Amino acid sequence: MADYNPIVRTNTENKREIFDPVRKRYVALTEEESVRQFIIFLLNSKLNVSYALMGVEKQIKVCSMIKRPDIIVFDNKGNVKIIVECKAPNIEINQETLDQIIRYNMTLKAKYLILTNGKNIYCVECNNNEAKQVAFQDIVLNN
Repeated sequence: MADYNPIVRTNTENKREIFDPVRKRYVALTEEESVRQFIIFLLNSKLNVSYALMGVEKQIKVCSMIKRPDIIVFDNKGNVKIIVECKAPNIEINQETLDQIIRYNMTLKAKYLILTNGKNIYCVECNNNEAKQVAFQDIVLNN
């Protein structure tokens, strides 16, 4: 994408870091983090989600276990609208990845689930115990 231009730097320990506009700080530039930052960019630029309505690696409790979904998108009232699970580009999106995000959604009750490894983006809309695949650009957050 031509307009995606993340801020990357090399820190004093000679390690590459990328600026996260949600956490408002530099974080280690791993392959998974590069995917996470790209999806944050898409959420902001294509779906008009404010950085203030995103949470990155926020701690949640799932069946008494502490988990950290990659990205959670909230509405203005604090309700969860989207959960995003990011994997590095060399990691396949498979049933295990889907099961992981479904476990998160048992607690969070999001309308949309997004799974991506940067190469592929899969979006699922959840309505009344039914799920259907939708295109990223068809996600509607105002209802």
